[in-house]
Amino acid sequence: MNKSKAPSSSDVYLEFTQMGKQMRVAAIDAKSGVEVVIITPLNTPRQQIEKLAIAKLKRRFEQLKNS
Repeated sequence: MNKSKAPSSSDVYLEFTQMGKQMRVAAIDAKSGVEVVIITPLNTPRQQIEKLAIAKLKRRFEQLKNS
Protein backbone atom coordinates (compact mmCIF):
# COMPACT_ATOMS: atom_id res chain seq x y z
CA MET A 1 0.00 0.00 0.00
CA ASN A 2 1.27 3.44 -0.94
CA LYS A 3 0.61 5.38 2.25
CA SER A 4 1.77 8.77 0.99
CA LYS A 5 -0.48 9.16 -2.06
CA ALA A 6 -3.74 10.86 -1.16
CA PRO A 7 -6.66 9.82 -3.35
CA SER A 8 -8.20 11.97 -6.05
CA SER A 9 -11.99 12.04 -6.19
CA SER A 10 -11.91 9.66 -9.18
CA ASP A 11 -10.18 7.01 -7.02
CA VAL A 12 -12.85 7.08 -4.31
CA TYR A 13 -16.03 5.04 -3.87
CA LEU A 14 -18.79 6.71 -1.86
CA GLU A 15 -21.40 4.54 -0.17
CA PHE A 16 -24.55 6.27 1.10
CA THR A 17 -26.77 4.57 3.69
CA GLN A 18 -29.81 6.31 5.17
CA MET A 19 -30.25 5.68 8.88
CA GLY A 20 -33.43 7.38 10.07
CA LYS A 21 -32.89 11.14 9.75
CA GLN A 22 -29.15 10.71 9.18
CA MET A 23 -26.97 9.68 6.25
CA ARG A 24 -23.97 7.41 6.81
CA VAL A 25 -21.35 7.94 4.12
CA ALA A 26 -18.33 5.70 3.68
CA ALA A 27 -15.48 6.99 1.50
CA ILE A 28 -13.26 4.16 0.27
CA ASP A 29 -9.99 4.55 -1.62
CA ALA A 30 -10.18 2.20 -4.61
CA LYS A 31 -6.48 1.35 -4.68
CA SER A 32 -5.68 0.81 -1.00
CA GLY A 33 -9.05 -0.01 0.54
CA VAL A 34 -8.62 2.67 3.23
CA GLU A 35 -12.07 3.68 4.46
CA VAL A 36 -13.49 6.53 6.53
CA VAL A 37 -17.07 7.15 7.62
CA ILE A 38 -19.03 10.33 8.27
CA ILE A 39 -22.56 10.79 9.57
CA THR A 40 -24.53 13.82 8.37
CA PRO A 41 -28.07 15.13 8.68
CA LEU A 42 -30.29 13.77 5.91
CA ASN A 43 -30.92 17.25 4.47
CA THR A 44 -27.21 18.07 3.93
CA PRO A 45 -26.53 18.82 0.23
CA ARG A 46 -24.90 15.87 -1.55
CA GLN A 47 -22.04 18.00 -2.91
CA GLN A 48 -21.15 19.12 0.62
CA ILE A 49 -21.29 15.52 1.89
CA GLU A 50 -18.98 14.30 -0.90
CA LYS A 51 -16.50 17.12 -0.28
CA LEU A 52 -16.40 16.39 3.46
CA ALA A 53 -16.00 12.63 3.00
CA ILE A 54 -13.13 13.04 0.52
CA ALA A 55 -11.44 15.62 2.78
CA LYS A 56 -11.65 13.18 5.71
CA LEU A 57 -10.15 10.42 3.55
CA LYS A 58 -7.27 12.71 2.51
CA ARG A 59 -6.70 13.57 6.19
CA ARG A 60 -6.55 9.86 7.01
CA PHE A 61 -3.84 9.39 4.36
CA GLU A 62 -1.87 12.25 5.94
CA GLN A 63 -2.13 10.51 9.31
CA LEU A 64 -0.92 7.23 7.79
CA LYS A 65 1.97 9.02 6.09
CA ASN A 66 3.09 10.60 9.34
CA SER A 67 2.89 7.45 11.43
